[in-house]
Amino acid sequence: MARTSSNMLQLGTGAPFFSLLNPLTNKHVTLTEAAGERGTVIMFLCNHCPFVKHVNDEIVRIANDYRVLGFGFIAISSNDVENYPEDSPWLMRDNARKYNYSFPYLYDESQQVAKDYDAACTPDFYLFDAELKLIYRGQLDDSRPGNGIPVNGRDLREALDNVFNNRKQNELQKPSLGCGIKWKPEN
Repeated sequence: MARTSSNMLQLGTGAPFFSLLNPLTNKHVTLTEAAGERGTVIMFLCNHCPFVKHVNDEIVRIANDYRVLGFGFIAISSNDVENYPEDSPWLMRDNARKYNYSFPYLYDESQQVAKDYDAACTPDFYLFDAELKLIYRGQLDDSRPGNGIPVNGRDLREALDNVFNNRKQNELQKPSLGCGIKWKPEN
């Protein structure tokens, strides 16, 4: 398992706009359509990564717990599907159904959105406030496949709770760790 860390985009950065295909509905979804009233979590995921598989159930629980509180959730897969066909849009659709994603799981075919967000790994998490300014980026929690630490979403849950309760964000934000995004070969 290759281990790649988040790039830790600068806090305060505005969320880059996007319009991406949702393979489940075969329609495009924009950032503004899926954004939440209180804040928006953008997650870079993929189907095949063992780090994502390890946390998928908790991601769904967090989205279900916080969507009702006014937060939007958006998952994006940016992997090169020619070399990693298990991350194809049609298998993304199957994965969204399998895990009962309550949020759009969007396909970044050009990989431009991943570049705009300086995403490096899967999973990679970004929390933007109501004005779509970055206030948290990094890991879901300290759990990794095989390290024996239970998956509980502690870091992301704390960041969401801080927004909900108008508290200052923790300055210690740990990078996520996972599989590197599978970039297309340069032409």
